[in-house]
Amino acid sequence: MKKHIDELLLRIQTLQEELEEEYRKRREELEQKRAQLAEEFLRTQRRYKMGLFRFLFRSRFLVVLTAPVIYAGWIPFLLMDLFVTLYQHICFPIYRIPRVRRADYVVMDRGELPYLNLVEKFNCFYCSYGNGVAAYAREVAARTEQYWCPIKHARRIRGAHERYPQFFDYGDAEAFRQGIERLRRQYREED
Repeated sequence: MKKHIDELLLRIQTLQEELEEEYRKRREELEQKRAQLAEEFLRTQRRYKMGLFRFLFRSRFLVVLTAPVIYAGWIPFLLMDLFVTLYQHICFPIYRIPRVRRADYVVMDRGELPYLNLVEKFNCFYCSYGNGVAAYAREVAARTEQYWCPIKHARRIRGAHERYPQFFDYGDAEAFRQGIERLRRQYREED
């Protein structure tokens, strides 16, 4: 009986090794197909790339003329980014508000797209940065508002942040006094 069990266990082990080898072969085949498809995808994407000079030549004169005004926006975005980062690193620990992860909002991946020329990549970088910093600053401001003044406005506002619906109704002093500490503790529960 012991011999029969040992033989069965050996067969099971052999079958498992065969199965693992088969899985390894399939993974390699899949990886090769994925690499081939990626190369084909890259070639297809590059066919849509417009050369820099052709891009500039096709651009309207007033669009090119206003570019320095648009790009001057780097300065306020950089200053806002620096201020918001310093602000939350200094103040949030004191108020026990969890810090906002900047990397969740400032995402710069579109510059890797092969169908964009140098100007288009720079424009995507600029827009990603500007909108990312704005979203990052908004979340820092929303957490600050939740801590200090979680009260809805008397009139409807457009584009309220996602924390706003939890705020207390305008004029509801009792709910505000009874619930403000609960809202402040909510950060710790989220974290």
